[in-house]
Amino acid sequence: MEVEAAVPETPAAARPSAIVLNKGKIRFLLYIGLCICDLAAFRAGFSVARTIRDWRWLAPNGIELGWLILPLYLLFAFRNGAISRIALERLSESMRRAVSAFIMATATISLLIFFQYAGPLVSRVAFGVAIVSSILFIAMGRLIFAMCFVSPVPGGLVGELLIVDGVPPRPGAYHVFDAQAEGFRPDLNDPNMLARLAALVGPFDRVVVASVEERRRQWALLMKAYSVTAEILLEGETPLGAIDVARYHGRDTVVVARGPMSLGARMKKRAMDLVLAGAAVVALAPLLILVAIAIRLESRGPVLFAQTRLGRDNKPFKILKFRSMYVEASDFDGNRSATRDDDRITRVGRIIRMTSIDELPQLFNVLKGDMSIVGPRPHALGSLAGDKLFWEVTQKYWLRHTLKPGITGLAQIRGYRGATHEQSDLEKRLQADLEYINGWRLSRDITIIANTIRVIVHPHAY
Repeated sequence: MEVEAAVPETPAAARPSAIVLNKGKIRFLLYIGLCICDLAAFRAGFSVARTIRDWRWLAPNGIELGWLILPLYLLFAFRNGAISRIALERLSESMRRAVSAFIMATATISLLIFFQYAGPLVSRVAFGVAIVSSILFIAMGRLIFAMCFVSPVPGGLVGELLIVDGVPPRPGAYHVFDAQAEGFRPDLNDPNMLARLAALVGPFDRVVVASVEERRRQWALLMKAYSVTAEILLEGETPLGAIDVARYHGRDTVVVARGPMSLGARMKKRAMDLVLAGAAVVALAPLLILVAIAIRLESRGPVLFAQTRLGRDNKPFKILKFRSMYVEASDFDGNRSATRDDDRITRVGRIIRMTSIDELPQLFNVLKGDMSIVGPRPHALGSLAGDKLFWEVTQKYWLRHTLKPGITGLAQIRGYRGATHEQSDLEKRLQADLEYINGWRLSRDITIIANTIRVIVHPHAY
């Protein structure tokens, strides 16, 4: 399918002088390594047991008990933090939590065997040797893994960036970005600057800002719009909406932001997005094809309309929709909201906008990773609430971008959609978006998806 002409890309942000390693990706690879290491420990432990008795004495139902314990172990390991950053950073916690997860998984399988009356078919000696051997191999494996793979990571497991603005860099900082030298200012009314900052902080987990006093408040509010742990370095006591205190190379800092979702939560949300979006694309393929044909038959031009919007961490992306307006009347910046009798909208466009079918190509944005099924709706950069740009109404507007934007969201099921004629129209949506971000639960996503069906056809959808 064709798309509208591309909008020029936002210039890339300047990078710190040292080579930047994305510590989040490194930790993810180390988590996989821990799983593989524990799997090898399981197999080694049960291999030792099989030297004592035939393998059938460890497989009462034809499946070796080690393979039954493994999925339960992984479940308990993720639940108790045996596969987490704490486990990578502290060897004692890594061993304790892994052994605890293994014991809980083993106890669960042993209980199931008892209730199935399969106990007499299991060699207690061999099973006991397998358990003890596995525990020893888990501890040994995690020790070797920490020495060979965790300790050599340069700069530790947490990516830290120090942004200095009008003050000298602090000694000991591994990555430093001099905002003044790069002509960078914390301007909340400049989307291009926000995109530059998104590219800069993307690889890091922790961002510390050392600024002159008159710009600390701007930096504090700005950093709340990104899904990183952000801190402002203080010379004295200054209220900046802190949520915690910390230390940075011997100096006090206040934590003003901490990403809204843990790794486990992000994995669950992404898994649900992939399953639902993939199934929806397959199920709705005939409808997508019919709509595409109808659009091409009615008016010349591409089937899809691509518009630049801001996504998670204020990174720009191209949102896809079925084109519902005449090509020459298309509004790439979103300066003019659609109205009920809008002469820019085609006949097919009016139907697909009223039924929200025009939003379906965003399923491909979800599969690509730019969007989620549920989240704050992404807005066009030129959207107005009354006579003001959205971020001019309230600077809290940027806080809604700490999660991926969604096809539907809490604001949509509450009826907050359509044109924003008044500033209050935006404020209601923003309140719902921030409520969703601060209280995210997978069960709430499922509820929002179910309730979206009720508002697909809506009087404000035109």
